[in-house]
Amino acid sequence: MSPGVTAKGDVEEEQGMMPSFDRRALLRGCAAAAGTFAPGFGLAETEGLRFGLTPVFLTSDLELLSRLKTYLERSTGRRVKMVTRRTYQEITSMLISRELDAAWICGYPFVANAEQLSLVAVPLWKGKPLYQSYLIAAKGRGANSLAALRGDIHAFSDPDSNSGFLVTAAELEAQGTSPDQFFSRTFFTYGHRNVVRAVGTGLAASGSVDGYIYEVLKETEQRLVAETEVVRKSPWLGFPPIACPTSLEAAPLTLALRNALVAMPLDPDGRAVLAMLRLDGFSEEPASLFDPIAEMMRRVGVSRG
Repeated sequence: MSPGVTAKGDVEEEQGMMPSFDRRALLRGCAAAAGTFAPGFGLAETEGLRFGLTPVFLTSDLELLSRLKTYLERSTGRRVKMVTRRTYQEITSMLISRELDAAWICGYPFVANAEQLSLVAVPLWKGKPLYQSYLIAAKGRGANSLAALRGDIHAFSDPDSNSGFLVTAAELEAQGTSPDQFFSRTFFTYGHRNVVRAVGTGLAASGSVDGYIYEVLKETEQRLVAETEVVRKSPWLGFPPIACPTSLEAAPLTLALRNALVAMPLDPDGRAVLAMLRLDGFSEEPASLFDPIAEMMRRVGVSRG
């Protein structure tokens, strides 16, 4: 366990970290769940599930982590260890090295490591497996384009974040410039919530943030968002997915996890977790959903693994 990481039961946490369903997939999930819920079932001792979470997760709220863990254990019949880390790079590296069996990551590292990672499921937000990147600025500024932010101190979320870095970098590249040339200074907050806080408190004049998280914060932490405003919203892009090492793509553990995620809307505990996340569910999606991210990577000169 690395410095600054604490373990609470089967939740390993790094301190300071911040409906249109596929009917056939749902039926498969129900069938799998029905077997798991049979009276007297026991958690498998031989094959636990190590599930990673990154800053794409809203917070390190222990109640949410605990309820998700409990649901996954009951639905898969396996013991689950929740692992959180501060950066996308840490979780992605753990996936590739098989230190994790699956993780909720971002579309950018998923595409960047396409040869080594496979999709498990993609969250559904407002009925679709899509979200947007937002550019935000201080409330009342009145900026309505990226061009209006030239010379700002700009807050990014993470260098491996699609919505919190890549979208803005690709837009600037299309204009023949780069973040370092366009902004007076940039820095990474390592958390979308932290981007909102940086802009709202004046630490940054503008920021790049996950639109899903921004919209949820408008509901749950209005004071945090109140001093900011949206400058522009990107086109719709593939929502940050649940991924696994390619070598585990067809493993029983992965199939059990996929079935559990897809079946969440049909289970009271699953619906409770989804409500906390402000999500509609999870669905099976093709990797081509993330082709627009691959195109942005090509534009800024990032190679795919």
